[in-house]
Amino acid sequence: MVNGLSGERMLIGLAIGIAVLIFLVLKTKVQAFLALIICTVIVGIVGGMPLINITLEDGKTFGIVNSITSGFGGTLGSIGIIIGFGVMMGQIFEVTGAAQRMAHTFLKLFGKKREEEALALTGFLVSIPIFCDSGFVVLAPIAKAISKATKKSFIGLGVALAAGLVITHSLVPPTPGPLGVCGIFGVDVGKFILLTIVLAIPMAIACIAYARLFLSKKYYRIPNEEGEVVEAPYQEPDYDNAFSMDTEGMPGTLVSFLPLIVPIVLILINTVATALGQTAGIMEVLIFLGQPIIAVGLGLIVAIFTLGKNIERNEIIAEMEKGMMSAGIIMLVTGGGGALGQIIKDSGLGTFMAEGLAGTAVPIIILPLIISTAMRFIQGSGTVAMTTAAGISAPILVAANVSPLLGAVACCVGSLFFGYFNDSYFWVVNRTLGVREAKDQLTVWSVTSTIAWAVGVVEVLVLSIFM
Repeated sequence: MVNGLSGERMLIGLAIGIAVLIFLVLKTKVQAFLALIICTVIVGIVGGMPLINITLEDGKTFGIVNSITSGFGGTLGSIGIIIGFGVMMGQIFEVTGAAQRMAHTFLKLFGKKREEEALALTGFLVSIPIFCDSGFVVLAPIAKAISKATKKSFIGLGVALAAGLVITHSLVPPTPGPLGVCGIFGVDVGKFILLTIVLAIPMAIACIAYARLFLSKKYYRIPNEEGEVVEAPYQEPDYDNAFSMDTEGMPGTLVSFLPLIVPIVLILINTVATALGQTAGIMEVLIFLGQPIIAVGLGLIVAIFTLGKNIERNEIIAEMEKGMMSAGIIMLVTGGGGALGQIIKDSGLGTFMAEGLAGTAVPIIILPLIISTAMRFIQGSGTVAMTTAAGISAPILVAANVSPLLGAVACCVGSLFFGYFNDSYFWVVNRTLGVREAKDQLTVWSVTSTIAWAVGVVEVLVLSIFM
């Protein structure tokens, strides 16, 4: 533990903090952002962290307030700008009819009754080069447009999209987490990609089934004429209306998809070039353009000058500002979740828990699963969970002659477990879908991510018989 902190005391602080968080959100109806900050402060105080920032021997600043500010800022520093660009792009999609055009394209491509599969596959592919947070913000208007056209629940469609995004993000390189795990275990990235894509399909199918058969009926919410998502009496999907959608005045298919295609291609080039070490000459420029902030920003510019060319510039600006209003609360609660995760990281509690699990007598292949799952639940970040689990378990698995490939998969699978208050994606998904009650938020997303995790655990255990 950092600075002589007691691991047991920090665990007690975490338990009390989470209990208070749940009470505040469920019973007192305190706004989620404030509740997250209160929870973080309680964890730090009960755990024995310094009330006033101090400087450690290695020169690092250590204290409750420093963890809150650095966690908040670090989280928003990585995805805040992308969220801002994403919601502005999404608003342009909606007001220009591009979202409706994309929805119509998906409906025609996949046919009736396969809207969830279409969205999950879209997320599945998009999240390979793009972080799931920004991918969901950008693609959510498509789910909304499909909901409006078919009268299928926006919640069910949105969750199918979110599941496709997070599963690939958590399993398939070149996303940073899985790529880091491959490096720690020393496994072939190509083999890992092929295996994880196959394993991801049953996870996605299970999540789609949950979204379609349960969430779509329990939370039947559709956009009204003004575009606001509202509760309504359940009705059967209207495919005739969807497939006879009036496309007059809508932008063309290529123009509609172009603001998405541009950042995806640029980010993919950046990822591949960096992985291959091709960083000189023109590739340096392409790598720069492929940084997510730059790429999504360029996508927004493309949207403004292509989709918005027939609309007054003042109107476009007004619509983008309207989108930013909804982004504010998403950013705050996302940053609050980052603060909670940071104080756990700074205290050394995550490492303390992982090392404790490593010293138990559980079956070897279960070890990376348990460590990754526990880390995910404790501090929220899937990337931190899988890389920490890999760092601790890799030497143990190699010494025990366990397949490094299987061990790497186990680390990634564990990172999908029960996304909740300390997970930024939890807030992005729920807030974008308009789910505000804590109980409903857990049902909508926490259960969904756990279903993906459970399927993955079964897959790992089955593979352990043959590998």
